[in-house]
Amino acid sequence: MLFRTASRGDFVFSADRLIRLVVEEGLNQLPYTECTVTTPTGYKYEGVKFEKGNCGVSIMRSGEAMEQGLRDCCRSIRIGKILIQSDEETQRAKVYYAKFPPDIYRRKVLLMYPILSLTGVGWRHVVVLASSASLLPSATKPQASRQAVPSSCTAQGAPVWAGTGNTVIEAVKVLLEHGVQPSVIILLSLFSTPHGAKSIIQEFPEITILTTEVHPVAPTHFGQKYFGTD
Repeated sequence: MLFRTASRGDFVFSADRLIRLVVEEGLNQLPYTECTVTTPTGYKYEGVKFEKGNCGVSIMRSGEAMEQGLRDCCRSIRIGKILIQSDEETQRAKVYYAKFPPDIYRRKVLLMYPILSLTGVGWRHVVVLASSASLLPSATKPQASRQAVPSSCTAQGAPVWAGTGNTVIEAVKVLLEHGVQPSVIILLSLFSTPHGAKSIIQEFPEITILTTEVHPVAPTHFGQKYFGTD
């Protein structure tokens, strides 16, 4: 996905695989209850099922790329949307549109935004599912792990400067305004810069962030490439 010459077909294929990994792990973070079902042969089987009260929220436009992966796992899940754009002069994020299920304040929220490329200071822990190397045939199944975000990172000897640092933070603020508690928000992303993860966790330390990789270089062109508008 980071290859400059990667075709759109290969890019979308790889992105969809990573999205599925992140979504599956996000679902693993949701509460569940035990249940008993009867198999076709008449035997009783004890398993688990998700508790009611979950929903997804995508940050338009790139976050919409993750909606299908979520629906593939949860066909009837409700999905809200937030449209945030940066002001051309001040570079501050501005909310233009937000639509959620009316009872979102009672729900666990899977917030979807594929690239976390933000500025910030301080550090916490982020759940890293896998790296893009897991797409190689020889790679073993990725395991979720806690990875400490370094206090500073550079690429090719130069300081790393990431985006505005406002989009995801503003989206979370909108959710808080609608009564959602930070502790029930699970942020699903594909790639994150160290500063991106640090900024969000410092602002909202109770949020859970799931990503496949924390690295100074992130494909910030994701939305354009995925939707074919590059």
